[in-house]
Amino acid sequence: MAISFVRIDDRMIHGLITVRWGKEYPCDGIIAVNDKAASNPILAEAYKAASDKKTFVWTLEHFEQVKDKVLASSTKYFLITKSPQDMEKILVDMKFKPGDIKTVIVGPGNDRENAIKLGDNQSFTKEEGNSFEAIQNAGYKVEFALLPDQHIGSWDKFKSKFGY
Repeated sequence: MAISFVRIDDRMIHGLITVRWGKEYPCDGIIAVNDKAASNPILAEAYKAASDKKTFVWTLEHFEQVKDKVLASSTKYFLITKSPQDMEKILVDMKFKPGDIKTVIVGPGNDRENAIKLGDNQSFTKEEGNSFEAIQNAGYKVEFALLPDQHIGSWDKFKSKFGY
């Protein structure tokens, strides 16, 4: 099993990812996919320094090129994107199947203009809601949880707020 955990988190890699979620879903490394972070050496190094795990920060294009190698790896990775749209590109557009993983855990989403607040530090735009709907329609459960013991519900609970 190459992927042990799939998450959308606008902070991508931080202590809670490796410590709290790592206890629930053990991993050997982290793959963060975000074009801006991967294209900025300082940002990429900052994300790598946030974890003592082997950490990769890749563009979507690079992930698409190596996704089969990731699946074939004996290393267990967390797969994390900063945005729901990036995760939609990976799971829906690229048709990446992360092994037995059928749940996408959604973490923090900053309060912003035009964002719909679902819970503390969990606010999302209509465009992000469209991505959650597409991910669910591709066969995944979308679950909102900052921490393993702080689940506020699944996409089905909130989708009506986004017009679904």
